[in-house]
Amino acid sequence: MFQQDKVRMILSIKMWLIFSVFPLIGCGTEPPTHDAGLASYYADFFHGKLTASGAPYDSTLLTAAHRDLPFGQKVRVKNLSNDRTVEVVINDRGPFVKQRIIDLSKSAARELQMLHDGVVKVEIALID
Repeated sequence: MFQQDKVRMILSIKMWLIFSVFPLIGCGTEPPTHDAGLASYYADFFHGKLTASGAPYDSTLLTAAHRDLPFGQKVRVKNLSNDRTVEVVINDRGPFVKQRIIDLSKSAARELQMLHDGVVKVEIALID
């Protein structure tokens, strides 16, 4: 009886490692340093609401949401229609629209002169 319990416990530990711990370790792949796609910006409604990092969203700060980049990562965003750039800090997750790669704060969108357009083509690059 004890042997079966021991085997079950070992199997459950192995399954826990396979499905819980190992995916967190990763495969040693680095996120791309450059990407291009569509950017949008937060609606005024979100001002003061908590971001995924735990910080309240502040439309006056130069921040952004990205699906994969770590919180605190600095990113240079370039509006491809007018070559304007802005540096933002990732503090939230998103965007939740498939074709978009980044959601910007309203201040960052203002710097890129994209408030009228709403969604623009951008290029993003990681900053060390």
